[in-house]
Amino acid sequence: MSETALRTLAACLTVLAYAGLCAAIYWRQRRQRAEHERMARALAGGSAEAGGSGRAATLVLHASQTGQAEELAWQTGRWLHASGTPARVLSLNDVDAELLRTAPQALFIASTYGEGDAPDGASVFAERVMGGAAAELSSLRYAVLALGDRQYANFCRFGRQLDDWLHAAGAVRSHARIEVDNAEPASLAAWQAQCGGGTAAAPTVPAPEAVALPWRLVSRRLLNEGSAGGPVYELAFAPASPPPAGAAPEWESGDIAQLVLTSDPGRPRDYSIASVPADGQLELIVRQEQHPDGTLGAASGLLTASLDPGDTVALRLRPHRSFRLGDNRERPLLLIGNGTGLAGLRSHLRSRAALGLHDNWLVFGERNARHDFLCRDEIEAWQRSGVLARIDLVFSRDQAERRYVQHRLLQQHEQVRELLARDGAMYVCGSLQGMASGVDAALRQIAGDTLMREMTSTGRYRRDVY
Repeated sequence: MSETALRTLAACLTVLAYAGLCAAIYWRQRRQRAEHERMARALAGGSAEAGGSGRAATLVLHASQTGQAEELAWQTGRWLHASGTPARVLSLNDVDAELLRTAPQALFIASTYGEGDAPDGASVFAERVMGGAAAELSSLRYAVLALGDRQYANFCRFGRQLDDWLHAAGAVRSHARIEVDNAEPASLAAWQAQCGGGTAAAPTVPAPEAVALPWRLVSRRLLNEGSAGGPVYELAFAPASPPPAGAAPEWESGDIAQLVLTSDPGRPRDYSIASVPADGQLELIVRQEQHPDGTLGAASGLLTASLDPGDTVALRLRPHRSFRLGDNRERPLLLIGNGTGLAGLRSHLRSRAALGLHDNWLVFGERNARHDFLCRDEIEAWQRSGVLARIDLVFSRDQAERRYVQHRLLQQHEQVRELLARDGAMYVCGSLQGMASGVDAALRQIAGDTLMREMTSTGRYRRDVY
């Protein structure tokens, strides 16, 4: 076979592989949407025992950042369904005052983002509904489950604000607010009892949440040797045992792996997945946390020091729908992050590279170029191949004046506006302190509050911050 024929054959095989990958993604998403719609219809219909009694559906409304509140909302809907009460599960951003005014009952599951702010899944509701004209909700009975973390000063602040706003609007509490610290089991059990879950048999609608399974550490690699910051490792895992036929682990770029510790099973740790299923392994990028007394963080210490290749840990793969590519899959992308936030951005870039989509702009920040250029070989290879149409690197300690990713965005404001004018989407992944708030402020200065609100509500502005 001639060289020309070989090149033609290789090109045809590449096109076929690309078409096959696109088809697989399309059918998987279609199957997931169909399952989601089926579950929503089942919940709205009440239980079989209720016989379609015509009872008005209880609204189950979630305000989510990483997806935990959404998961609990669907679980709450299943508890209601099992007890004979139809349920309608929605994001708070899909709710207006009129829907609340006409609903007889609503259950709110609200996380808190950052320093006590509304999470992205409720930011539009907080501004337009809670911050708008006074609502009259005297016909509504409600309860609030507030999710938070006592490590933060403003514990459950948004859940508390939501509860106070509802009460001030005349809505009647059916139960006192329940506040949950890091998925603490006793508080969640109290919420389950309130919602009719009790100790009854399993709900009739299947649960979508994945269970924690054992994963074997294949390799661990230090990414920032000589860094003045904490060591950062890339870890690769494979299922501890071959999965049954047709049951291989599935996730999408942007999803989360939850580490379940045997010493503290009630507080799983979330890590952005840094790979895609086509890579053949689950990859994480983890910074080792060291406490002032020299001891290592329970989760990061296990992953970066205690665990040896061949050892297993329990990981749960959790959909992070608010950070997936979704409808942004073929849009121009601006990917912004710092430190180990590169993990979620890398998974998106690998997904886009596999699809042959190269309209990608990465803005990434760390300490020093010499020691902290994480995943340098892969990023530079993407740059050479065109997967990255543009890259801006910001190393804060390589000059006398500290510079961060938000400063680079402001410098490149015209290019940011041009990407947004082309219907582009923006993804932010990394630390909450400094980076995420600074980037948000910079983007609002560049794009304006009105466009940023629109991008949040339509999913063109997505964040995974910690």
